[in-house]
Amino acid sequence: MPEQMQIGYLGTGLMGAPMVRRLIHAGFPVSVWNRSENKSSSLLGDGARLASSPSELAKEADVVCMCVTDADAVESVVFGDAGVVNGAKRGSVLVDFSSIAPDATRAMAARLKDETGMHWVDAPVSGGVRGATDGTLIVFCGGDSSVIERLTPLLAAIASRTTHMGAVGAGQATKLCNQVIVSSNLLAISEALLLGQQCGIRIDRLPDALQGGWADSLPLQIIGPHLAGATSKNSIGALATMLKDIDTALALSGESRAAMRVSSEVAATYKKASDAVGGSSDLTSLRTFYGIGKNKVNSDE
Repeated sequence: MPEQMQIGYLGTGLMGAPMVRRLIHAGFPVSVWNRSENKSSSLLGDGARLASSPSELAKEADVVCMCVTDADAVESVVFGDAGVVNGAKRGSVLVDFSSIAPDATRAMAARLKDETGMHWVDAPVSGGVRGATDGTLIVFCGGDSSVIERLTPLLAAIASRTTHMGAVGAGQATKLCNQVIVSSNLLAISEALLLGQQCGIRIDRLPDALQGGWADSLPLQIIGPHLAGATSKNSIGALATMLKDIDTALALSGESRAAMRVSSEVAATYKKASDAVGGSSDLTSLRTFYGIGKNKVNSDE
């Protein structure tokens, strides 16, 4: 039963906060911590308990979940002052929803297990903020199968599908495969919209027009309308975060001798976009970078 599993959650930003709410609404007792305390305190009204540090949170939790920006942040939260390592219980589980390199994951997982006896499951996700809010994330897991099986009730509360991809690090490698496809798809969608605009078509109708065909995708249906000009206050993710993932994939491709010619061009384009409009800008700012909406030649009907 959910009430028997004490959950701790580190990192309550765009993805973490809605995931915490899903866990609470599923009946799990959840303690939270975030480097910027205001992002955690906003969850108190949902029933979360605020922990003073990652180590305090780990002392009480059977499962410590984590979703932070990069490998440096993961290492700091787990092994830094007042980190998880100082409060971890032998046999408990750390579930890392962050997206980092597989080799960094394997190294930190081995260190944590050696120093504390705590298990590590890498579980990066796909589905964005919308999936986190709706509980429809797709999770890619790396780790021991028996440990992942213990997490079934927790993962069911936040995801529509979870796949065990292999040993520790396999989840992260799978997420990089995901990002290779998504990153290039978003650029292709942006370029298609620009082409359509310059040809005089109603680009706001393009996602609907292509729905169900071979060009269709969730990014086209969810992000495409905003690239075409629809407004939204909801953030999808930062350009810099996507660039980080592509760079990580390219580094891995070099180690594994996997030729990735398209992704090299994709990375270069995201770098130019990041420099032009700011790395912290939302992915929908690709619209500005490409000039979609400027000098419109779309017909009225």
